[in-house]
Amino acid sequence: MNKKKSKQFRYFNRELSWLEFNQRVLDEANDRDTPLLERLKFLAITGSNLDEFFMVRVGGLQILRNRGATKRDPSGMDPAEQLAAISQRTHQMASDQYVCLLQDLEPHLAREGIHRVRSHEMTERQVVLAEQIFENEIYPILTPIAVTSAEDFPLLVNQRMNVCVRLPGVEDSPSPWRFAVVPFGYYGRRFMTLHSDSGYSYTSLEDLVERFADRFFPGERIVECTPFRITRNADIAIRDDTAADLLADMQELLDARKTSDCVRLEIPDRVSADTLSFLQRTLEVRDEDVFKVPGPLALANFMQLTDLPGFDHLRNKPWPPQPPPDVDPAASMFDVLSRQDILLCHPFDSFDPVVRLIEEAADDPDVLAIKQTLYRTSRQSPIVAALARAAQRGKYVTAIVELKARFDEARNIEWAKQLEQADVQVIYGVKGLKTHAKCCVIVRREPHGIQRYVHFGTGNYNELTARLYSDISLMTCNEELGADATSFFNAVTGYSQPQKFRKIAAAPLGLRDQLLELIDGETKRKQQGEKAQIIAKVNSLVDPALIDALYAASRAGVQIRLNVRGICCLRPGVPGMSENISVISIVGRFLEHARVFYFHHGGDERVYISSADWMPRNLDRRVELLVPVEDTAARRRLINILEIYFRDTVKARRLRSDGTYERLAPESRQKSVSSQETLYRQARQAIQNATHSQATVFEPHRAPGANADSS
Repeated sequence: MNKKKSKQFRYFNRELSWLEFNQRVLDEANDRDTPLLERLKFLAITGSNLDEFFMVRVGGLQILRNRGATKRDPSGMDPAEQLAAISQRTHQMASDQYVCLLQDLEPHLAREGIHRVRSHEMTERQVVLAEQIFENEIYPILTPIAVTSAEDFPLLVNQRMNVCVRLPGVEDSPSPWRFAVVPFGYYGRRFMTLHSDSGYSYTSLEDLVERFADRFFPGERIVECTPFRITRNADIAIRDDTAADLLADMQELLDARKTSDCVRLEIPDRVSADTLSFLQRTLEVRDEDVFKVPGPLALANFMQLTDLPGFDHLRNKPWPPQPPPDVDPAASMFDVLSRQDILLCHPFDSFDPVVRLIEEAADDPDVLAIKQTLYRTSRQSPIVAALARAAQRGKYVTAIVELKARFDEARNIEWAKQLEQADVQVIYGVKGLKTHAKCCVIVRREPHGIQRYVHFGTGNYNELTARLYSDISLMTCNEELGADATSFFNAVTGYSQPQKFRKIAAAPLGLRDQLLELIDGETKRKQQGEKAQIIAKVNSLVDPALIDALYAASRAGVQIRLNVRGICCLRPGVPGMSENISVISIVGRFLEHARVFYFHHGGDERVYISSADWMPRNLDRRVELLVPVEDTAARRRLINILEIYFRDTVKARRLRSDGTYERLAPESRQKSVSSQETLYRQARQAIQNATHSQATVFEPHRAPGANADSS
C-alpha cells in the first residue's frame, strides 16, 4: 500500500467529514417525524453552515491552490484534490437541499397555509400591495449601477442578494448587451408579506425587484433580470504577534473581508449563458464555483419564517430551561457554592445561576476582583454589563476579550471599547493564539480569609445560545481549582511562564500531553489484563496524534465509545486498527456543544470537561482548558449524561468504516430513546422531586419566644 493510500485508509478527510455532518443536518430537514417549521429551520441551518464553510474552508484551500501548494493533508489529499472533491459533494448537497425545499417542504407548508407567492402567481390584490411595497420601501432605497467592465463593477456585500439586469446594447457597441447591477446591500428584509384570505402569504425581495425592474430603467427594454449572490473569502488573518495595535488591525481585517475574492457564485438555473458569462468574467469565478439552483437563493434566510406567529402546531413544544434544584433562588450564589459544587447541563438546566453569580459578584461589597474570558457574547449581554458595573464600583475587573473570534470580531471590538471606558482591564487575548477557554474567577473577602469562586464551562458566556446549545457548567469554590484558575489568568494576562497546575491542563502547553497520557494509561492497563474504557464527547475529532493513540488503545482491546457531533477523521470498526472503537453523532433540536471525557483509570474513574475539541487548532493554536470533575455527585451525573447519549435511537447515527452514517433504531421490543428528551425529562423530574421533598418536610409552629430545646 503506497503512502497516500495508507493515509486515506487511516484518516477521513476533514472537509468531506464536515460535509457529512451538514448532510446529517439536512437529514433532519427531510425527517417527516419532525414538525414542519423545525424542518425548515434545519434546512436554513444547512444553508448557513455552507455559507461559513465556503467563506473559511473553501476560501483557505483556494488560496493554497492558487499559490501552487501541494502539501497533503493527513488523508493524503492536496488542496486541488480536496477542492475537486468538495465541489462534487457540495453540488450534490445543493441539489438535495432544493429537492427538500421545493418538492417537500413548500408543498406541505402551502397545505398548512404558508405560501411563497412567485411574481406570476399574484392575485390582483397582491399585485396592488406588491407595487405599493416596491414604490414606498424598495425603489427609494435601492440603486441600479451600470457596469461596462470589471473595473466599474460595484463592491458587493458578502452573501447579500443582488439582481443583474441585461439590457439591449447601443449602436456601434461591440457587445450586443449592456448590464446593470442592483445591489441589495444591507437591506434588511428578504421576504415581504402579501395579502392572504387565510394563512400567511409572502414573496421575496428579488421577485419584487424583478417584477418592477422597468421602474429603474424607464424607456428601456429589459431582456433579463436575474438574482445572484456571492460568497467572499473570509479566511484572512493577521499576524497578531507583530501587531502594534491589535484593535486597529482587527478593524482593518474586517474591511479587507469586504473586498476579498469571490469563492462561490449562486444563481438561478434559468440564467442565460450571456449573463452568466458576464458575471463569471467580472467576478473571476471558475465554473466549478458556480452553483445554479432551481429555487430561491440564500436558504439561510428562511430562518426568518420559522417564528411566524399563529403556527405553533408546526413547531416543537417548548422545553423551557429548568431551575436547578440545588440552587436556592432565595440564597446567595456564594452561600450555595460554599456548601457544594454545582454542575449544570444546559439548556436543560437554566443558565441563570451563572449569570446570577457574576451579577451578584458585581454588587457584593465583599467581592474584590473578577477575572473572566469572553469569546462570544450576546448583543445585550447582562454578563458584560455586570463586569462594567463591578469596575465602576471599584472592583478589580479583568476581561480577556478575544478579538479574533471569527465573525464576532466586530461585536467583541465594541465590547472591548465599552469595557475599557468602564475601567475594566481589557486584554485582547494572547499573541499568536485564540483564547477559547471559558473561565471566570471571583475573589471574595470572607471571615475566614480570601475565597475564590470559579466557573468553568464548555460553552460561551452567552445567555441566549445557552438556550440552544448543549453545554456543561461547573461552579465551585474548590481551593485547588481556584488556585489553578488564578494561575491561568496570570499566565494569560502577564508575561509570566505558565506554572504547573494542580488539577487542570491548558493548551497549547500540556493539554494534548495530558489526553495522550490518559489514553496511554488505559492502553497499558488493558495490556496488563485490567479493565479499560474510554468515553469521549467532542464536537470534532481531527488531531492525528490523538487518533493514533486511540487506534493503539483499540488494538490493545480498550473499549472506546466516541460521540462526535461534527468532523470525525478517525475511521472506526476496521479490523486490526479500530475494531474496538464505535462513533456516533447526534443532531437534534439543540446543538451538541459540550466536551466531556471519561477514563476508567483502573476503577478510579476520571471525568473531565473541556473547552477544547480534539483538533490541532484547539490543541496547538488556542488557549483552552481541561478541567477534572471530582465532586462525586457531579462526576456521576456526567457519566450518566454520557451513557444517555449512547442509548439514543432517535437522533443518533453511527459512523461506518467507509465514512457513511447509518441511523440507529431500537432493538425489537425496546422503546426508542431520544437523548435530549431524556435529559430534559430528568431536569424536570429533578425539580419536581425537590419540590415534593420540600413539601413533605414537617415544620412545627412554635409559640413566640419558645426555646428550640424545650420539650
